[in-house]
Amino acid sequence: MYNKRPNLMLGFHGCDESVRNELVKNPNSVKKSQEIFDWLGNGFYIWENNYERALKWAEDKKQRGSLTSPSVVGVVYQLDHCLDFTDSAFIDILSIYYNLMKDDLLSIGKELPQNKNLAHDKHKDLILRELDCAVIEYLHQKMGEKIKEDISLKKYSELKHFDSTRGVFTEGGPAFDGAGIQTKNHIQICIRNLNCIKGFFIPRKEIKFP
Repeated sequence: MYNKRPNLMLGFHGCDESVRNELVKNPNSVKKSQEIFDWLGNGFYIWENNYERALKWAEDKKQRGSLTSPSVVGVVYQLDHCLDFTDSAFIDILSIYYNLMKDDLLSIGKELPQNKNLAHDKHKDLILRELDCAVIEYLHQKMGEKIKEDISLKKYSELKHFDSTRGVFTEGGPAFDGAGIQTKNHIQICIRNLNCIKGFFIPRKEIKFP
């Protein structure tokens, strides 16, 4: 009843300047991330209302040689039917699907993927989230299979595909000595249903009034 999120929201996507310009010019040119270590599964990623974090992510990518001109594109979107990991009910669901996936893999002699640290990450934030991504994608897959089965048998399903995924992440080390707040804390959005994205814009700078 309370899972649908129809409100429009603003967020930011870190990218190369060429990608930003293409998205603004051609908003249907959206590409989903399909890495095995995506933190919230596969989809289009947005930093919720966090321009600075999106820009820092793009700048870090430049240092690693992954892009040339760090930039940020603004995104107008809605979450709609959201797999929201700030909601205890969805965290519980994820735990159930983890155990189901674990049993499936063990039954065919395969090991679970693992979340991993990057060698240069002194904070050990498990940047490569292969396990998390696998569990989330398994959840979407199994729910999709159940929806398809329901429709085949009874022409409808009480289940619904998730349009987006949302999570709060803490990383980057303490903001000051003894702090519980970390320097790279953020809320991340993964859009699976691209119809949730209503448009893109080039963020303008704030005008300082006297």
